Amino acid sequence: MINRIIEALKAENIDTWAITEKVTHSCEVFFVRRNMDLKRRVSLTDYSVAVYRELDRDGAKLLGSSSVPVYPGMDEEEVRAALREAYFAASVAGNQYYELIEGEKEPHVPSHSAFAKMSVEEAARTMGDALFKPDTNEDVFVNSAEIFAIKRSSRVVNSRGVDVSWDTCEVRGEFVCQCPAPQDVETYHSFAYTEPDTASLSAKVEEALRQTRDRAAAKEPPMAGTYTVILSGDHLAELFSYYVRRSSAGAVYQHYSDYEAGKNVQGEDAAGDKLTIELAGSEPYDAEGIRLTERPLMEEGVVKTIHGGARFSSYLGITPTGTYDALRIPTGDTPTAQLKSQPHLHVVTFSDFQMNAMSGHFAGEIRLAYLFDGEKTVPVTGGSINGSILNAQKTIKLSKERYVSSTYNGPFAVALKDVQVAGA
Repeated sequence: MINRIIEALKAENIDTWAITEKVTHSCEVFFVRRNMDLKRRVSLTDYSVAVYRELDRDGAKLLGSSSVPVYPGMDEEEVRAALREAYFAASVAGNQYYELIEGEKEPHVPSHSAFAKMSVEEAARTMGDALFKPDTNEDVFVNSAEIFAIKRSSRVVNSRGVDVSWDTCEVRGEFVCQCPAPQDVETYHSFAYTEPDTASLSAKVEEALRQTRDRAAAKEPPMAGTYTVILSGDHLAELFSYYVRRSSAGAVYQHYSDYEAGKNVQGEDAAGDKLTIELAGSEPYDAEGIRLTERPLMEEGVVKTIHGGARFSSYLGITPTGTYDALRIPTGDTPTAQLKSQPHLHVVTFSDFQMNAMSGHFAGEIRLAYLFDGEKTVPVTGGSINGSILNAQKTIKLSKERYVSSTYNGPFAVALKDVQVAGA
């Protein structure tokens, strides 16, 4: 099909283009309680074609672009008609000119995940068994779950010689825990694994069941005030995304960020743990076909890499690094138990937790937190937190324990001082 698309591009005199192919095989399993409600096998082949057009506006050289899906069942004239429409759309608006990534045909990169040796049905069954293993209680239980076992082959080809392909394997899904009494509550949880880490998924479900029971018992919000707030698990990927977004070539070029290599962004007066962050990719290449290698984003609070794709990297005059979607962060020296030994508010579930990359503010409405006043710990619900990473990063403490997900590998918990909490 790719050769057919290339021939159609030539026939339409389109010289600059990029084609993405994705072949996906998946097994999707849906549960009500522990009973399988539906299982289906899905195979999809998708093609996306981006076409580019040089433009001249008042003497300025621009590059317009437009993307269009192409389907295997389309005949030659349908493919050409779709490309013509996209090429016209590319003439409507243009950006400052830049060159596409140049490359050559590279060897196929297979997946080294243990999932690659399983069928998608076996992968789904393996993780499904792990999900329901802790579900042995009558008062709190998993009331529904969805599991998606996915094997995908991707290929990117462009008019500048790039021709790369790779395989990925993943099992992801979501589950809802329910505790009917003393008040009927449900909590939503998601997961994604690139390796069959059954122990980790079982532990996640066991903790989710415990938290759901505590959520049913929680009635009051914390008192309003300033707290040391502890965040953990999946929330940390969002918290540390601030540094990824601020150091992107797009943010720097558009003057949303003043980051540059060598800048100490944590501050010379930082008294907490110094932040070291590595960029990593969940796949070997990004959408443009740029090979993703682990790169230091920050070391001891100092920016090391401004990263991005072809367009904004070209504008800044730097080598494109690619677009990353995963982080690796060294753990700290403080055990989580020690972080929790002082009065704190450990928020484990939010309605929504967000980090604003422009202002550095983070906020979220509390669904469940554990308040320790120095003597006892009680579950609380309601209220919200509102803090600034610009202030919190100066005294941040990282846990010694590690948490691993498909896009985050770093400390399990962090302690942030002087965070405002709205409550009773």
